[in-house]
Amino acid sequence: MLPEQKMDSMRFLYSKGVLSCSSDAPPITTFLESLPGSYTTTRTHENGTTLLFWERHLKRLSNSTRILLNSNPELIFKTNKKSPLLFSPFPVTALKWESRIRSLVSNSLSQVLPIALKERSKGEELAVTALVSGDIEKLKAMKNVGGGGDDDDKGVFQVLDLHLHIGSYIPPVFGIEESGAHLALVGHGRDLADAKYSDWVRLRKPLEKLRPPSVTELLLSNDGDRILEGCMTNFFVICQRDMSEAEGKYLDGYNNVYSVEVQTAPVSDGVLPGVIRELVIEVCHSKGIPVCEVAPSWEKHQLWEEAFVTNSLRVLQHVETIKVPQPWESLKSKCFEGISWIEKKFEGPGIITKVIQKEIMERASTESHPLNESI
Repeated sequence: MLPEQKMDSMRFLYSKGVLSCSSDAPPITTFLESLPGSYTTTRTHENGTTLLFWERHLKRLSNSTRILLNSNPELIFKTNKKSPLLFSPFPVTALKWESRIRSLVSNSLSQVLPIALKERSKGEELAVTALVSGDIEKLKAMKNVGGGGDDDDKGVFQVLDLHLHIGSYIPPVFGIEESGAHLALVGHGRDLADAKYSDWVRLRKPLEKLRPPSVTELLLSNDGDRILEGCMTNFFVICQRDMSEAEGKYLDGYNNVYSVEVQTAPVSDGVLPGVIRELVIEVCHSKGIPVCEVAPSWEKHQLWEEAFVTNSLRVLQHVETIKVPQPWESLKSKCFEGISWIEKKFEGPGIITKVIQKEIMERASTESHPLNESI
């Protein structure tokens, strides 16, 4: 069971003005499967007093919604398969777009947060998912939606609904052995990775049949060598580098020239531009840690010294093991029992992983969004 799925003790769903609680509110996966749309997920921090990197998440939600409306509106609107609606792109360009998304989210948060905070148990944080979905019936009733102007953007907002899901979440403790990630490479990369949309929850389900026992996250690759990301995370390795390329930069508190670099696949390869992914790259630049946006190559896994995954619930989680099928084509067997695996092991979180994690959590405090500002 993934950490993101351990949110059953308390749930709330605020949708179209109706608040559902506990057993009447679906688990997060069921919720995301039931509605099309763009979404973002984050959690509270510091004993339920702040939201992690909330401004970044609002910006990402706004960008994802705009991307889908401009290029794939069918991923925003739920249609009847028997009588599908032909879409034309919504050219959303108005500068006020992000502020309107922010207003939709803030209005819903103010209805749910006071109740969720009151019901929150000691030691728990709140996982918060905001999803923007289209109302197909309202869309059918409207005429001449789109065109790029400010008034047209207002028309688009008339057919959008904001759904807010809140559940309890216990963050894993960073660094201890049982909190490490166990990964397996099982499938091809996603389409339209520059936007975060709920249909991906359904599309990744077939990969679950290939999940080996004890594996906590599934990795994606288009060729079996260059690793793109996880189904629910971005993926990083710390890899040995050519010392002739070292620039004389030093790790804070240590007197060793960097002999390694942080590697993660570029967004252009088709990976989600995750909020924490962006922060990791920013931290590496600020600390002088060499970082290269290139998909880590399994052929060079002997040079990998550390690895970690990121998302907005786990933040940063060190990797303990990675399994890769041999050969890559054996994934066609459709179940993990018919696959031979090669495994790479790591000795807990390494020194650079710890430095990056520490800096991100410090930034979590400086970029905090107090919950009392959302109520």
